Parts: sequence; C-alpha cells; structure tokens
Amino acid sequence: MIRKAFMMSVHPGREAEYEARHSPIWPELEKTLKEHGVHTYTIFLHPETQQLFAYVEFEDEAQWDAVADTPVCRRWWAHVHELMPSNPDDSPVAEELREVFHIES
Repeated sequence: MIRKAFMMSVHPGREAEYEARHSPIWPELEKTLKEHGVHTYTIFLHPETQQLFAYVEFEDEAQWDAVADTPVCRRWWAHVHELMPSNPDDSPVAEELREVFHIES
C-alpha cells in the first residue's frame, strides 16, 4: 500500500462551504477513486489557519496519477476551485509531505 500526505488550504471564510461540498462527496467521484485503487482518503481542517491536511492510501502510483485525468475529477476541481488556492488547471495547490514515521500493527 502506498501512503501519501499533502497540505492544501481553504480561503478564509470558505471553510464551511468547503466542508459542505464534501458532505457527501459526489458518488461518481468516490467510485472513480475506488476504481483507481484508493482505499482510504481523509482530509482534516485546521480551523485557525485554514490549512487542509490530506492523507490517502492507494495501490499504484500510476493509477493515483490517472485520477487527475478523469472527467469527474476535472469537474470536481472546477466545483471547488473558488474555495481554495488553485492552479491554472483548477487543481488544488498542494504540497506533498514526506513521511518520517509510520507504525502499523
């Protein structure tokens, strides 16, 4: 299993809307993520800094990368781009984090 974590952020005052758009996430997006080998995907919000911490576990790096090319992912990015810093293609500005410790039983 591959584990990734990354940081994003939400524009100040848009936290509630960001959360609302994920409750629930579009069923077709969830299906696409699962079809691309995603087993778990969690996003946490730090309410004082508007930072988002995302953690995902998936089977294959190429499958994970391919999610970005799906029509549903592109529509999702367009759906949330005004809520958060985004790149020109509407993808969220994200900084990948390096794992320094892991324990599993």
